[in-house]
Amino acid sequence: MQARTRPSSEKPGSRDFDLPGVAPSRQKRSRETTLALLRAGADMLRTRSLGELSIEALCAEVDVTVGAFYSRFESKEAYFNALIALAARDGEQRLGEIRRPSADADLDKLCGIVVDGIIAWMREHEGVLRAALQHDDTRPDKWTPFKALAKTTTERATPLLLPAMGKGRTAAKTRAIAFGLQVVLGTLVNAILNDPGPLSLRSKEMETRLSGCLLLLLQAELGPSAWPPR
Repeated sequence: MQARTRPSSEKPGSRDFDLPGVAPSRQKRSRETTLALLRAGADMLRTRSLGELSIEALCAEVDVTVGAFYSRFESKEAYFNALIALAARDGEQRLGEIRRPSADADLDKLCGIVVDGIIAWMREHEGVLRAALQHDDTRPDKWTPFKALAKTTTERATPLLLPAMGKGRTAAKTRAIAFGLQVVLGTLVNAILNDPGPLSLRSKEMETRLSGCLLLLLQAELGPSAWPPR
């Protein structure tokens, strides 16, 4: 999963707005307003909870009326569902772009590619992910798309990492990859939800430490012969 950020000027296709609770529109200006509302809300959720996000403040940020909001979204819940769906779709697209940089890429480099990609996606959708996690207490279904995405991440990363771990013991190595990614994702979810430190999601050191952690977990499965010399 390679780091990729959609340019702010890029317009989503019709599939982007094919969402439950979102009124479809054929007019370019109307689609742009819908997109502006979604972008503004995702940005505002970086610094406030879903409960603190008022429709009035959101509309003021985009300079549209509250009526314009409700002509596009059935409710605040439908609006949040759209944000979740778009974040999940972006994650799916990034996973689809995952590639081995070269046939001889070593395990260290591959761990970096996987971890960097996961962190880049989480940074892009940090506010929406946090709101979904906080909402999980009362509406567990809100986290379901991301749970499915975590499973897909493991499925996509395994054939990338497994060949670099050598032949034999495929089941054990596959299990080690799955656990390693569970550690990575769990650490990042905790950083988003609680930010306990010492490293935040935005810290460059987070990428270095987590990719190194994943590498060590996989090398442990391979045995002492895979460890770098001291």
